[in-house]
Amino acid sequence: MTDTNKMIINLAVFGRTQSGKSSAGNVLLGSADFYSSFAPGSVTKECSLGRSCHLHGFMRRGGQEISLQIKVLDTPGYPHSKLSTRCVKQEVKKALLHHFGQEGLHLALLVQRADVPFFGQEASNSVQLMQELLGDSWKNYMAVLFTHAEELEEAGLSEEEYLHEASDTLLTLLDSIQHRYIFLSGRGNLCNEQRIKILERIMEFIKENNFQVLSLT
Repeated sequence: MTDTNKMIINLAVFGRTQSGKSSAGNVLLGSADFYSSFAPGSVTKECSLGRSCHLHGFMRRGGQEISLQIKVLDTPGYPHSKLSTRCVKQEVKKALLHHFGQEGLHLALLVQRADVPFFGQEASNSVQLMQELLGDSWKNYMAVLFTHAEELEEAGLSEEEYLHEASDTLLTLLDSIQHRYIFLSGRGNLCNEQRIKILERIMEFIKENNFQVLSLT
C-alpha cells in the first residue's frame, strides 16, 4: 500500500514444466513480461518479477475507489528438466525473500493444466515445494489456477463436471484450500474481460483472508 487509494497485490506462480505459469503470469499482468513458448523441456530457468499498470477504480473500499497494481513472481518449473531440485528451491526461496520479504505474499497460485491429470508423485512435487517454502500456513494463501480451460468446452464439460471427474488427489487438495480455484482459457489469453474476471476472483480470495499476507521472513 502506497496510500489509501492504491493497493498492491503480491502473487507467485508455481507448477510443473509446461503448465503455463509464465503465460498465466502475463494474463494477470495484462502484458508480456514473461517469456513463454512451447518446448520439450523447461523454459523458465530463474525467477522474475512483473508489475502491472495501475487499474484505476478496480474496486471500492471504505467508500473510496481503489486502484490496483499486481506483482507476479514467475518461478521455474518443478521438477525442472535442466536444474536440480536443490537449485530450484534455492532460486525460488531467494526470490520470494528478495521481492516479498518485507511486504509478504497475498496468494500463491499452483498452475495446473486442465488437460493433464493431477495425481501421483509428479503432481505432488509442486505442492511439496510450496509447503516447504511458504511454511505451515501455506494452505491459507494458495489457490489452483487451471490453464487450457478451453479443453473443457471442447470436451463438452462444465467446470463442475470436470471437478466431479477429477482425481482424489486434486479433490483432496481443493478441500484443503477451501476450494479456491480459477479456470483460465488459452483463447485470447490477453483478453481484458477474462483478465478482469480472474483478478476479481483472486481479490475474493484475498478478501476472505481479510487482506492478510503470508510472512516470508
